[in-house]
Amino acid sequence: MKKLKIGVLREGKVPVDKRVPLTPKKCLEVLQTFPWVQLVVQPSPIRCFSDKEYAELGIPLQEDLSTCDVLFGVKEVPVDQLISNKTYFFFSHTIKKQAHNQKLLQAILAKKITMIDYETITNAKGEREVAFGRWAGIVGAYNGLLTYGRKWNLYYLKPAHECQDMDDMLEEFFKVKTLPSIKIAVTGGGRVTQGALEVLTKMGLRQVSAFDFLYKEFAEPVFAQLRSSDYHVRPDVEVWDSKDFYQNPHLYKSTFKKFYRVTDLLMACAYWNPAAPVLFTQQDMQEPDFKINTIADITCDVDGSIPCTKRVSTIAEPAFDYNPWTDELEEAYSSEKNITVMAVDNLPCELPRNASRDFSRQIIDKIMPHLFNGDQEKVLAHATIAQDGALCERYRYLEDYAYPVGQVPGERAS
Repeated sequence: MKKLKIGVLREGKVPVDKRVPLTPKKCLEVLQTFPWVQLVVQPSPIRCFSDKEYAELGIPLQEDLSTCDVLFGVKEVPVDQLISNKTYFFFSHTIKKQAHNQKLLQAILAKKITMIDYETITNAKGEREVAFGRWAGIVGAYNGLLTYGRKWNLYYLKPAHECQDMDDMLEEFFKVKTLPSIKIAVTGGGRVTQGALEVLTKMGLRQVSAFDFLYKEFAEPVFAQLRSSDYHVRPDVEVWDSKDFYQNPHLYKSTFKKFYRVTDLLMACAYWNPAAPVLFTQQDMQEPDFKINTIADITCDVDGSIPCTKRVSTIAEPAFDYNPWTDELEEAYSSEKNITVMAVDNLPCELPRNASRDFSRQIIDKIMPHLFNGDQEKVLAHATIAQDGALCERYRYLEDYAYPVGQVPGERAS
């Protein structure tokens, strides 16, 4: 088999990201599993696994990756660091025409780079294969409980990013002994939601049905998983159909009002389509029966399904307050009447070693086989956004975003 040289990129995006696409041990596994592969790692002073940890396992460190065929990163590669005519894997955040990455996609095309985005790698059912979602849910749920505790001066949890790893974070759970008999609503059914439920379960909290959550009182804190069918309705039909909801979200209305009347802490983990109704409105938040006082917006859609998520927050300052009567953001924990919001958009970065181990596993299991078997199932082909200076067929809808004004696809820059 033809030799293939793989390079592991140093993350160059600011703010810095400590995650890695392949951990030292997973690099070793790649070399042992695929003996025709060469692999080098670009040195980095900031990643969660040190250069020494790679070197101790015999993984070569190499600054210049221009001799590599395939380059793996995590976040967007700065435009000035892109190498022409290479195959790249990273989260490009371009497929929704994100304005801040328009120049990135234009540079990818100009440099004739083959761009394969982790977000577009799916299985036969259309489900994503490579993602950090579980860790977003884990850290997001932890941050939600941390935020609730601080808001009401019940307990103080060490921030997740100050924890060595998941085990260290789990030790903090023992501090949560003064949680009152609150109700925690967790929306969604995907990886993010499963990560959040994992944290609440490990804390020893009790899970109840959506029905019991609505209509029963408990002498202990409880949580419920709420799926789209629990808080949406299509007025002109009587039977819920998930496929129809995802195809025609604009035909549905939110019935979340019944839940916000009984919920204390909301953990928003559900994917939201802009065509779908919002969970609730600013006017709803002014109502006397709006009980939610703390929101962990783990999906972090600014101006999305939750109106008080007006901006993202940071790992250093994860929370802010929202005043529903003025529609203004205020300092976190400044008033009990405010709604306190946690809206960090890079949650897996808080437990980078754990998140990187899981992600590396996915790369080896879900990407490597297709890379070496000729992509027989066309998994990588379907995920390739650009190749040889052109957008691939599935991503032609990006043309008005990808090409400078006045430049038609047949006149691309070289």
